[in-house]
Amino acid sequence: MPAALSHIRVLDLSRILAGPWAGQMLADFGAEVIKVERPGCGDDTRGWGPPFIKDQDGNPGDAAYFQSANRGKQSIAIDMTAPEGQALIKRLATEVDVVIENYKVGGLKKYGLDYESLKAVNPKLIYCSVTGFGQDGPYSSRAGYDFMIQAMGGLMSVTGDPDGQPMKVGVALADVMTGLYACNAVQAALLHRNETGVGQHIDMALLDVQVATLANQAMNFLVGGKAPSRLGNAHPNIVPYEAFPTSDGHIILAVGNDGQFAKFCELAGAPDLATNPAFLTNSLRVENRADLTPVVAELMRTRPSDWWLENLSAKGVPCGPINTLDKVFEDEQVKHRKMQVELDHPVAGKVPAVANPVKFSETPIEYHSAPPILGQHTDKVLAGMGLSEEEITQLKAQKVVA
Repeated sequence: MPAALSHIRVLDLSRILAGPWAGQMLADFGAEVIKVERPGCGDDTRGWGPPFIKDQDGNPGDAAYFQSANRGKQSIAIDMTAPEGQALIKRLATEVDVVIENYKVGGLKKYGLDYESLKAVNPKLIYCSVTGFGQDGPYSSRAGYDFMIQAMGGLMSVTGDPDGQPMKVGVALADVMTGLYACNAVQAALLHRNETGVGQHIDMALLDVQVATLANQAMNFLVGGKAPSRLGNAHPNIVPYEAFPTSDGHIILAVGNDGQFAKFCELAGAPDLATNPAFLTNSLRVENRADLTPVVAELMRTRPSDWWLENLSAKGVPCGPINTLDKVFEDEQVKHRKMQVELDHPVAGKVPAVANPVKFSETPIEYHSAPPILGQHTDKVLAGMGLSEEEITQLKAQKVVA
């Protein structure tokens, strides 16, 4: 059965993470994604290691970082600064449905590869621009990186220990979330085009996405008028809902309602805690967090982690271990859901990858290839555009392609 987006072609001019993440999502859903890279070096993240994948002789190749965001794509190496390279990319743009790019605002205009230029040759094109701050506004000309966006967008102000320094999240979450939003936006634009025949420009900004994904924390401020502070692992709206020490480690206790709190108290040997007037409802528990949390922590210290995890789960009280990544990929549920896959790589043989989490019932995701080596598909793509072997050889001699 054809994949969900098997009829869609994407020209991916992006690099690093946010744009490539969107391109990889579209590739996972079946789209043909052609990634344009600089001859000789390619996407910056090819060198962002260690660790690096190794060929079958043990020689290092591309960084694991690059492998995380470029699965299922074709790589074509074109010198965008050369007029001949620009002509090739523009020609490709006439044959695709979607372009994804993450250059600085106006950065592609000098090459004739901006939205207006490509719209002129492909009016139905969906053109998605990913930048730090968007196409307009006082910061639009500035470069934006995930770390600074997490800071400027408020995420670091609510992340970290109350007595420590503000902390970034351990993954480039602003980039990843922007990639996910971009993928959603592209598909919405494709559906609109299907109904109207009209293409459009999508303006994605990391800062916008970071503000949008503050979710309940943003609404807590907008409704309550008070900026949330760092709570460590605690939840701003639910108590008890954080990491607690046990007799031999830490686990997550995530009490989501009054019934679960009563079950926890019974299991912990403190049923009176659930009927205490100060803790009867979640709102009261949030209000009296400072009094309740030390009591819960003391109760949790009386038993080892495994005892709590087994017995809390049996009673329907949400809880979980704090796994390192080796334990994550050994977890029976993660294994059952097949969240690790192996892909065929042209020089490394088999390489590991993290699976796409979407489970389609009618168009299941199939993984056809690992992230490509630089320029792996240059000849194939150019031949598909109608260029002869002689023309491709000449372009290589001129160092326009590689």
